[in-house]
Amino acid sequence: MLQKPRNRGRSSGHAERVRDASQNSRAPRDCVAEEAPSTSRGPGGTQGARGSSPQGARRSLAAPTVGPRTQKQLELKVSELVQFLLIKDQKKIPIKRADILKHVVGDYKDIFPDLLKLAAERLQYVFGYKLVELEPKSNTYILINTLEPVEEDAEVRGDQGTPTTGLLMIVLGLIFMKGNTIKETEVWDFLRRLGVYPTKKHLVFGDPKKLITEDFVRQRYLEYRRIPHTDPVDYEFQWGPRTNLETSKMKVLKFVAKVHNQDPKDWPAQYCEALADEENRARSQPSGPAPSS
Repeated sequence: MLQKPRNRGRSSGHAERVRDASQNSRAPRDCVAEEAPSTSRGPGGTQGARGSSPQGARRSLAAPTVGPRTQKQLELKVSELVQFLLIKDQKKIPIKRADILKHVVGDYKDIFPDLLKLAAERLQYVFGYKLVELEPKSNTYILINTLEPVEEDAEVRGDQGTPTTGLLMIVLGLIFMKGNTIKETEVWDFLRRLGVYPTKKHLVFGDPKKLITEDFVRQRYLEYRRIPHTDPVDYEFQWGPRTNLETSKMKVLKFVAKVHNQDPKDWPAQYCEALADEENRARSQPSGPAPSS
């Protein structure tokens, strides 16, 4: 059972989703962690406090109070906003805030800044795009390709210069946080929350199911095998040999921690396993060239 991270500050909405997907993970046998308090917020955690001024009171009488949204409602709205931004970006024309409010946000205007922040996080970590305002106070936005990251981010993300890297890192993170093996159904349950479906063509990833179950497997980033005696038939993923050569458990844990806005040590079992992996890698490295005879 993966222990929830200790609170080191306010975590992002995106972090809550990744944490939720990894709550049922199995801790490594050689690392036992104590239960830590949850950092998850309630469904209404993103809404600001209402003002108590007379003007605010008049507004509350003029329109019905908007009740708290469920986590599922927020997830769906963020997914809708992300898809809208990706579609609008295809024409490379700046995206107007007024269009976002009109075509996507609707009666969620009271939490628009929170929705935009969550959408921006998803665009950056999953799709490799950064949402930026074109000019200060212009209320127009564009997406910038971030496939040429700074050196620090490249080490954390493991970027190889392709738009599929973010998706691969998400899957690798899910595998590691779930005890190094995860069912395919669990992977798709999580990716659906990001607007990535096995049966739908995606604007960035094309055919996601082919990419994950064929391309990543053929490239040896993933191992993909049928689970015996399952009805209906299910498959499972593990890291492939190329993943172990190009990245490490510690780098993937740092990626997960960055998404969470937490520290890798907040997952003691996974951190212990990652440290052991680093030590094993260091021991297996040759100390230097053999002396010539």
